[in-house]
Amino acid sequence: MTKFILKRIFMACITIFIITFAVFVVIQLPPGDYVDTIVTNMIAEGETVTQDEVELLKEMYGVDKPILEQYFSWLTGIFKGDWGISFYYNQEVLSKIGEVLGNTLLLSFVTMLFTYLVSIPIAIYAAKHQYSIGDYIFTFIGFLGMAIPNFLFAIVLMFASYKWFGKPLMGLFPEGGITSWASFVDFLSHLIIPIIVIGTGGTCSLIRIVRAQMLDEQEKPYVLCTRAKGVSESTITYKYAMRSVLNPIVAGLGPMISNIFTGSTITAIVLMLPTQGPILLKALQSQDVYLSGGILLISATLVVLGTLLSDILLAVLDPRIKHMEESK
Repeated sequence: MTKFILKRIFMACITIFIITFAVFVVIQLPPGDYVDTIVTNMIAEGETVTQDEVELLKEMYGVDKPILEQYFSWLTGIFKGDWGISFYYNQEVLSKIGEVLGNTLLLSFVTMLFTYLVSIPIAIYAAKHQYSIGDYIFTFIGFLGMAIPNFLFAIVLMFASYKWFGKPLMGLFPEGGITSWASFVDFLSHLIIPIIVIGTGGTCSLIRIVRAQMLDEQEKPYVLCTRAKGVSESTITYKYAMRSVLNPIVAGLGPMISNIFTGSTITAIVLMLPTQGPILLKALQSQDVYLSGGILLISATLVVLGTLLSDILLAVLDPRIKHMEESK
């Protein structure tokens, strides 16, 4: 088991290294750089900028160097704890990311809890009551939840909250922050729409996966034999069938983290959430290489760690995976 975990950790480190290079290069693929953005804005405001001043600005921001030199300088700085200075915000990247990372992780964690707590019971019910009215309703909701775009769903729910409560539930924190029990309840009410919007896609997808897996398990010989021996349906479901159903649930942990992070970007802009989404968009628009690279690096690292965790959990849940890896 130790060999398996060490191998997975080594592969995760290699993956993160490749991702850092890909992220840094892809960010710089659009023509121009941050200095070009500054110069364009200065000219639009009627100022005159000479070529010497442009060269001086490029040297000051370090964008005059080759991409590889910029990349290794950025990577070395990360290992030393220096993630660079955000061009757009004129602030340390780690400090800027730290302002919103907690909110992003909180929202992602609660959304993930919502996804698992809602989808698994519904999927088990739908599988145990196949072709019932409840099964048809949840299947329809599943198709609807996967098809509707997050930004459109957010706008619909904001309109509904305005109609029902007299105000659209936008933002994340109440005015003045959380200072009392009433403000904490207000904060919880602001969590409802983001969690539903971001979590609906993953929830509906997981319902379909778990339902299909549960239906497949119910027809296997060992289940029919267990049922013939008089074992109760709840024991068959939760003690035997759920062991196989857990595999796709755990395997989907990494992709789910990725979907929540990328899905929250658009939703955060629509709902005006203080998360990494709006900052990442502004960083990409202004070609703020270090800030956008830092946010994408943290997102990719969390996804890789989620995948690593799911691999280890799968090996624990299914000994066949561990034996297969050890026999290689």
